Amino acid sequence: MKLHVRHTTDYRYTEPLRYALQTLWLTPQSSPSQTVNFWSVGAPEKLYAQKDAFGNTIQSYTFVGTATDSVRWSLVNAAGDVETWGVAEFVDPEALPHPYFFLRATHLAEPHWQLAEFGRRYIPQSLDGTANLQALLALAEGVAGTVCYKKDSTNVATTALEAFKAGAGVCQDQAHVMVAICRSLGYPARYVSGYFYAASEPDLASHAWVDVCLDVATRRWVSIDVTHYCLIDERHIRMAMGTDYNACPPAKGVRQGGGEESMTVVITIEPV
Repeated sequence: MKLHVRHTTDYRYTEPLRYALQTLWLTPQSSPSQTVNFWSVGAPEKLYAQKDAFGNTIQSYTFVGTATDSVRWSLVNAAGDVETWGVAEFVDPEALPHPYFFLRATHLAEPHWQLAEFGRRYIPQSLDGTANLQALLALAEGVAGTVCYKKDSTNVATTALEAFKAGAGVCQDQAHVMVAICRSLGYPARYVSGYFYAASEPDLASHAWVDVCLDVATRRWVSIDVTHYCLIDERHIRMAMGTDYNACPPAKGVRQGGGEESMTVVITIEPV
């Protein structure tokens, strides 16, 4: 499937902005699951690109205001064409961290005995570094049924355990719960950010899912959409991956001045 994406983030401030340093995880890469035919990112200042520790393409810019500036608005936009192939299984390059790195606890997807107890209904404790795909898909369905999708029920700081206990969340929370359960039982797992095309589900245009390692020895992974408890397919565009949301958000930064900040995000995805 060929998809055209437009992603605009509009920042507004109640006072003049004096300084801002922002890093963007807004550039998809060609991989077994997709081919990026064209992509561009725009920002208020010149962008500098590099790779992070997880192989993601990131871009950063710095804004420095003067005493006479009255900048109260900034815009970041990304757009491009991606051809998706629906390939869910793949092997990591040797340059990426070893699968067992993704067993480490992180704040948003920390292992916990309650999560492990729930997970054992679907998958056993990992013993040999391999995983059963059908069992993982059953776990994803169990997570989606337990942490029901509910818009605006959580925020970017909600942890996996908090969402699990609340029984509600968005795709980010469902992904974090799945990752935390897998880690609790010894299965390397990581968080994936991206886009999802479905005319009937516009709220999921900005989406999140998980990678789970199927075989540590061969570095073989599978991408699972927990919200839809299925393998990723041609509707998914992979953007970035990391240990949890904090490792690969669309944007992260610091600023001075600006007062109160408001942010409006608009994402459109259309077949071409």
